Amino acid sequence: MLRVVLLGPPGAGKGTQAERLARAYGARHISSGEIFRANVQDGTELGRLAKTYMDRGDLVPDDVTTRMVVDALSKASRGYLLDGFPRTIPQAQALEAELDRRNEPLSGVLAFVLDLEIAVKRIAGRRTCSKCGRTYNVEFDPPATPERCDACGGTLVQRADDEEGPVRRRLEVYRESTEPLLKFYSERGLLREIDADGSEDEVFERATAALSDP
Repeated sequence: MLRVVLLGPPGAGKGTQAERLARAYGARHISSGEIFRANVQDGTELGRLAKTYMDRGDLVPDDVTTRMVVDALSKASRGYLLDGFPRTIPQAQALEAELDRRNEPLSGVLAFVLDLEIAVKRIAGRRTCSKCGRTYNVEFDPPATPERCDACGGTLVQRADDEEGPVRRRLEVYRESTEPLLKFYSERGLLREIDADGSEDEVFERATAALSDP
């Protein structure tokens, strides 16, 4: 059964590839953020516990978040691709311990590798139509008319968190906290690095080839 963690900096296209891989393998694309929000919203035991920390303004401990994630993974009967967790070594250790306890170890870790300057261009180049929501990239997929949507003629806008300054800060956070996971999973023989610089189809082919590699 496919039990895979996805890693990669913002802009590497993990979410897009996760959706395609999930369809191709009949597995579930599981976002840790969605798991967290659903537990809190539905008032589950773990969600209520997490909310006690949030209401105090404290960070939710890794073990609580990990238990929410593992609980969701155990319900993915046809396998999963986990996106957004773990983000740090302590989280990876907690996830590993929980999965080992359940005798459900990971089958692999896909790391989408992308030059950070290319990641900046991908994210900072994003534009969204204020009218119909269609997205473009001024670097890689520009509209026919600058700042105008090809589909409806609406004005293209840039989200505040897609501006270059915030993007570089997000990438720095990734580099400091998440990149050490590459070594962590490499030491366990689980890591498969995917060159994320290319078309969506090219990256998908690389990812499926890596998953097919025993």
